Amino acid sequence: MPTKSTRQSARRRAQRGNKSSTQAGAYVREEMHKFKRGRGNAQSRKQAVAIGLSEAREDGVRVKGRRKRKSAPSRSWASASKGKPRRSTGGRRGSARK
Repeated sequence: MPTKSTRQSARRRAQRGNKSSTQAGAYVREEMHKFKRGRGNAQSRKQAVAIGLSEAREDGVRVKGRRKRKSAPSRSWASASKGKPRRSTGGRRGSARK
């Protein structure tokens, strides 16, 4: 449960027009402080950050979710050519030879 001063700090930052991540920073800071003192529920630093962001969301701060990992580029051309190397189609190389 965030303290009253943490909520006020986040609200002040919102009124000033700071980003939502800055507003959520107050909650994360408090949770990290609890973690370092051995009083919070977190068992690691990552978990402390996650708890802080979760509490920020509960209080109405619009925090973005995790970024999705980019997937590897698809290799649809490989299945079309059945693994054979591509031939070059452009340029003067092929037409210049006699």
